[in-house]
Amino acid sequence: MTLKTLNKSNVWDIQENDIFRMLGAAEKDVDLKDNMRHYTEIIRSAFDVEEVKIDKPEVTNKYEARGYKIGMVRVDENTKIKWAVKKRPIMRVTDLTYENIRHISAAKLIEVLDRNFGGGWDSLSQSIQDIIESGFDISTTTLPKDRLHKPGGMCEKKINDGYEILEIPKGTWVEAIFAKEKPQVEKPRMKFDDIDELDAHDEKEEEEEEDDDNTEVEDHYNEHDDDDDTFDEDKLTEESYRTTFDSDPEDLNLEAEDVTDEEENY
Repeated sequence: MTLKTLNKSNVWDIQENDIFRMLGAAEKDVDLKDNMRHYTEIIRSAFDVEEVKIDKPEVTNKYEARGYKIGMVRVDENTKIKWAVKKRPIMRVTDLTYENIRHISAAKLIEVLDRNFGGGWDSLSQSIQDIIESGFDISTTTLPKDRLHKPGGMCEKKINDGYEILEIPKGTWVEAIFAKEKPQVEKPRMKFDDIDELDAHDEKEEEEEEDDDNTEVEDHYNEHDDDDDTFDEDKLTEESYRTTFDSDPEDLNLEAEDVTDEEENY
């Protein structure tokens, strides 16, 4: 690994000595020297970095007693400074990030959870749960103590399947948290041939869209329709007046019938 390939995720895979090795190898690379601030920010995301301003044995010994590694770093052509570098420990759940979650083991995760817990899985904030579940398969159960380790039960099956377990006592019951690392899934990379093929397909679709846009649509809205004759009074005949009655006109008694006295009174 070099500074050029370093990012905020894989920086958690290296150790303090790797930092000084990569910085030393980059001293002759002009491009790297011009972007040193960028690489320093990446290093500081996973390491505590302090400049040792007093270069005396008693000072450096104190740094080393705290777990720091001491080394020289070139700032410019004529200046070198001494750095004290220590990888940041992941001790609490608040130390977990999307960048480092896949760089710890399930056993380490259980250790972190055990150190910070007390309330169980639900006591964690949703953001911390999301970070943990991005790198681990998590499942929980709450059972009486005597049932949790029952032969052939859930606990035994999970452990046989490679899960680490954290047990949190809750009176006569126990909450069990099972954690197992998710497999790394590499994202498929597109080949240059595939990219060229997609570009050609997109260009063809664009050409077809341009052809559709350039197609003239004939406007017949104002044209005279030969089948639509204008109104002509001479064409009105008796056949133009039809009703929906099929009975004989003589059967239709259109005159009012005489009304009897009873009907009139009614």
